[in-house]
Amino acid sequence: MITHVVCWKLKDRSRENAERVREKLLTLDGRVPTLKSLEVGVDVIRADRSYDVVLIGRFDSLEDLDAYQVDPYHQEIVQFMRTVVDHAVAVDYEG
Repeated sequence: MITHVVCWKLKDRSRENAERVREKLLTLDGRVPTLKSLEVGVDVIRADRSYDVVLIGRFDSLEDLDAYQVDPYHQEIVQFMRTVVDHAVAVDYEG
């Protein structure tokens, strides 16, 4: 199992915008065949060090994660995220 974690700081860090971004990310569920599970959350602490939105996706293999990365619908979401994100970090791990 591969877990893919991405955290974003948004240009507009309002709670309303973070919720809008969350809803957009949730549209990945069921649209990308290799994505086995998806969780998207909005930060509740809202500290300066906090990121605004997190995505946790799970895949059966690295090959499935690779297929997700190039999936056309995922690429549409990537393009959207580039318009609203100030900074992002990611971790992919096995286990």
